[in-house]
Amino acid sequence: MTRRVRFRGPDGVAEAAVEELPVEPLDPETLELPAPYELLLPVEPPEVWCAGVTYERSRDARIEESTVKDVYSLVYDADRPEVFLKDAACRRTVGPGQPIGVRSDSSWDVPEPEIGLVLGAGGAIAGYTIGNDVSSRAIEGENPLYLPQAKLFAGACALGPAVLVADGVAPVFLIQMRIVGADGAEVFAGETSTAWMQRSFDELVDWVRRDNPVPAGSVLLTGTGLVPPDDFTLEPGQHVEIHVPGIGTLSNPVGRAADLMTEESMR
Repeated sequence: MTRRVRFRGPDGVAEAAVEELPVEPLDPETLELPAPYELLLPVEPPEVWCAGVTYERSRDARIEESTVKDVYSLVYDADRPEVFLKDAACRRTVGPGQPIGVRSDSSWDVPEPEIGLVLGAGGAIAGYTIGNDVSSRAIEGENPLYLPQAKLFAGACALGPAVLVADGVAPVFLIQMRIVGADGAEVFAGETSTAWMQRSFDELVDWVRRDNPVPAGSVLLTGTGLVPPDDFTLEPGQHVEIHVPGIGTLSNPVGRAADLMTEESMR
């Protein structure tokens, strides 16, 4: 299957299959490029949507964090899934190697490694990428109605490094995550698989597009089954690596969301 990337070079921004890049990547998984080339977001989605509580592990974690526990058990078993808008116009979405953010008013934050579905015309799944739905468990746990504040802030979403072009039946994806501290020491590692999802990709696409004009090129993140323990919180200076065989490794340093605010993102 073909992996496609976007990059900036001496002649501007371009798109290519990995094997057709004008230079050899420095790493075959992160696809980092040598200067003066720069790896960019593999797509610039007009919208990023997320599905939640699609794995049993996610349901259990959100029950544990929440003061209103029944809502997560109910949505896990319900016909209608949880879906929410994560970003529009890429104001909060970063690419490979760029900093993801943590909120200044949150004491408990986590990365959420997920498979992202790149939606084509009519909602067809055109490809797959890696997504990181960075979240505040403290804010959402205080009250589920705070979900938008727990999910939307500068650097709250990362995508990359490539799009695996869809070709027939959706693969089963292994998702591995590793977090290292500022000193280089590993502080968390784990893995999950889309085989453990409660809902199918097609089901989630159907729900997010139901009576909803989601534009082609948008990305739907499909939920996480990998949650660090309760005594872990994401902190500036750490580094998050999400590896999915067949797609690559999405690698991002962690910074403060307030420091990632730019004039361009607020236009």
